[in-house]
Amino acid sequence: MYLFELFGLELDFQPLFDELQRWWSLLLRNLPNLLLAAIVVVVGYIITGFTKKYFNKISRRVIADSTVAGLLSSVLTALLILAFLFLTLSVLKLTGIVTSLLAGAGVVGLALGLAFQDPILNLFSGILLSVRSLFREGDLIEVNGHLGKVKEVTLRHTTLITLQGQDVMIPNKIVAQDIIKNYSKLGIRRVDLSCGVSYGDDLEKVREITLNAVKEKVDYDKHRKVELFFNEFGDSSINYTLRFWLSDGKSGQADYLEAQSEAIMAIKQAYDANDIMIPFPIRTLDFGIKGGEKLSTMLPTEHQE
Repeated sequence: MYLFELFGLELDFQPLFDELQRWWSLLLRNLPNLLLAAIVVVVGYIITGFTKKYFNKISRRVIADSTVAGLLSSVLTALLILAFLFLTLSVLKLTGIVTSLLAGAGVVGLALGLAFQDPILNLFSGILLSVRSLFREGDLIEVNGHLGKVKEVTLRHTTLITLQGQDVMIPNKIVAQDIIKNYSKLGIRRVDLSCGVSYGDDLEKVREITLNAVKEKVDYDKHRKVELFFNEFGDSSINYTLRFWLSDGKSGQADYLEAQSEAIMAIKQAYDANDIMIPFPIRTLDFGIKGGEKLSTMLPTEHQE
């Protein structure tokens, strides 16, 4: 069908009309699917808005850390959005696009996982630490050879303030894999003190005086026993271990060091007052072939004079 002539050329618009007619027929044929897809989009939008608030409440109820809770809520919301997106594409019979998207997402996810392995491990380790609640801000912990109070826990690292005032940032993957000692979680802590007394001292007397010295001058948990165990015949002393618990709520390092110092001073004062000796290392020299001979008996007579 020739409509008019332009610059001596006859223009035929019939192919254009045929293509538009084909598109119109296709639109009419897929109109029910389009309407259903629109309904799915609207319903998905409403449900996503409602569930996002629900995810926020649940995540903050499960996870104490607000940053991790917000991240978990966002991840769950994104997964729900993707589910409605794939459902919409399926309604439109665009399964090929769905398959391509899933395959592409898998390849991209694998590439990103290899490229950002450490950050991803730190991220999931941070989430794991927050969910398990192994420690909180302000707790005194020991991890990866560092002893200090927890300053903050982010999605990438855990920050400690050491007892020397240093700021230490430890990647979360190391914290999650390492042994963690938490001195604050239970609120109790025991002091173990090792010492030794002379072989010439009465051990029953030593036990009684040592226990009384700690009970009278050290602030300890009165609901728990002060214990003393002799455990070794040393080179120059009989060694023992003294154990007592700090008072409730005193599990900090300063409380521990103060109680330990007070116990040492109390024991030293009690031993001085009762003539109990904490011996220095002693070395005995034998000059005989079989041992037990004094130096004077081994020297020639002229040297003895």
